Amino acid sequence: MTKNYQAEIVAVGTELLLGQIANTNAQWLSEQLATYGINVYNHTVVGDNLDRVEQAFRLAQSRSDIVIVTGGLGPTEDDLTREGFEQLTGLEIIEDKTTMEKIESYYKERNRTMTPNNRKQARVFKGASVLKNNAGMAPGMYIDYQDTHWFFLPGVPREMKQISSEELFPFLENLTGKQQVIQSTVLKFIGIGESNLEHELTDMIHEQTNPTIAPLAQDQGVVIRVTASAASKVEAQKLVADKKQEILARIGAYCFGEDEQTIENKVIELLAEKRKTLAAAESLTGGLFSSNLVSAAGASNVFAGSLVTYQTAAKEALLDLTPEWISKYGVVSKECAEAMAEQAALKLNTPTAISFTGVAGPETQEEKPVGQVYIAVYDEGKIVESSSILLSGNRNNIRERAALKGFELLYQYLK
Repeated sequence: MTKNYQAEIVAVGTELLLGQIANTNAQWLSEQLATYGINVYNHTVVGDNLDRVEQAFRLAQSRSDIVIVTGGLGPTEDDLTREGFEQLTGLEIIEDKTTMEKIESYYKERNRTMTPNNRKQARVFKGASVLKNNAGMAPGMYIDYQDTHWFFLPGVPREMKQISSEELFPFLENLTGKQQVIQSTVLKFIGIGESNLEHELTDMIHEQTNPTIAPLAQDQGVVIRVTASAASKVEAQKLVADKKQEILARIGAYCFGEDEQTIENKVIELLAEKRKTLAAAESLTGGLFSSNLVSAAGASNVFAGSLVTYQTAAKEALLDLTPEWISKYGVVSKECAEAMAEQAALKLNTPTAISFTGVAGPETQEEKPVGQVYIAVYDEGKIVESSSILLSGNRNNIRERAALKGFELLYQYLK
């Protein structure tokens, strides 16, 4: 009978708790461990405090078969990973001669004076397997302590990944024999809310075993993560593919892509397929739509440019909306959005254009409530989409959601 290894990742560093840097190490390690059939049940982040580090280690020891610790192996006083584990286990810390020689050579070759605290990076637990760090100073360590496999890795992502690839993963492959392989695919949806999506898949979610289905809300709409476990990669991929087709048979109309694909990428792809170029006229969004679009590769092939006409005077000067016309329809209106889209296409000589106008707040405008947004899509001489929506949130929430709605309208029209 194969063992179901339960893993935990402990990240040490107050900077993670303060939000100064993101814990990308844990994300990367979790993705890699899945390929070895190892389930990560817990992510722990603990600050640079000796007692709290020990407490985190004690909890990990009590509940996990494999514990991977990142960070806290550096030369400064607040690098307390070794001390925390020593306090838990009573294991002796010694200086690793090979590592110390490497550190001394580094400074000697560069004619630099090594400060005494750098000796700390060569300290390892007596009896530990030292894991070579070919990308930095402090080595990693492996210790089997009371039937729990402990790995200590540097917090610098480049160093952590190098040691993991060369030392950690070969050990795990030998440990597990790659008994199970876990494969995941993320399906991305737009134009359907999380609750509606879940309603459409209620029976599948309740009856799930392998693969599993997990609906998740994200900034770019809703995603479904489909995860399968099998004895081989091919078998796991087939399980995922079959479940994916079952899901798409129900709600495929809202699915724009999967995994790393973004809605911006998809709109660019569709514009290129149809040999169209796009222009934009932005009031409410203030250039946010265009900024999001050009952040994706390939935008230069399909995007002519944007006219950011935030004030009424800019709409008059750049989009030829006369004072009389504005007095009649207003700048926060369906008519204004449609006129902006048409003029953007004419001014930038494109067949297709999109426009945004509305009220981001905090005050109402033209008796329209905060969150009232108008978006229009123009193509080949006529308005093809004209949307009036009421969005909630603060100014930036409204602007971001309006830009996303614009991508949704373009995607639904172009596909």
